[in-house]
Amino acid sequence: MKNKKNINPRHLALIGIMAAITCILGPLSLPIGVVPITFTNLAIYLAIYVLGWKKGTISYLIYLLIGFVGVPVFSGFSGGVGKLVGPTGGYLIGFIFMALISGIFIDKFFDKIYMHYIGMILGTIVTYMIGTAWLASQIDKSFGAALAIGVSPFILGDSIKIVIASLIGPILRKQLIKARLYK
Repeated sequence: MKNKKNINPRHLALIGIMAAITCILGPLSLPIGVVPITFTNLAIYLAIYVLGWKKGTISYLIYLLIGFVGVPVFSGFSGGVGKLVGPTGGYLIGFIFMALISGIFIDKFFDKIYMHYIGMILGTIVTYMIGTAWLASQIDKSFGAALAIGVSPFILGDSIKIVIASLIGPILRKQLIKARLYK
């Protein structure tokens, strides 16, 4: 009996490419304290536009697994279990939910850019909450203190990344649709 959900080699290749792009952008960071500025969330937003929410999330999970096994793809060219259980591990886990939430909004409301913003903002807020709760427990500080360390310095930069993704992402997806690489 033939499986009706054949794996499309083109989609596998795109998932791999977007995981690779995340592996390239993820380590690039600006250390400003316990939590560095990275381009990981920008790579995730773009992966969602290119792949859709399911495959985009899978792409991020592949990146996470690559870093988990020790390949230095996390901020500051680090990797391994220690990074995931360390102070910034909650943000890395939170990015899964960011991919899901942002991706669902982008896919469901593709012709409504303002809904893309809402989805990416909501996904980012969920990431902030998970990451901040984790950070607070790791550094033995209050949630408010962890929020000041792990979120406040990043709001402007993350907002700019959302704008960049919402400008570039729809163009990428339309080109992929035109090339018949995206349904």
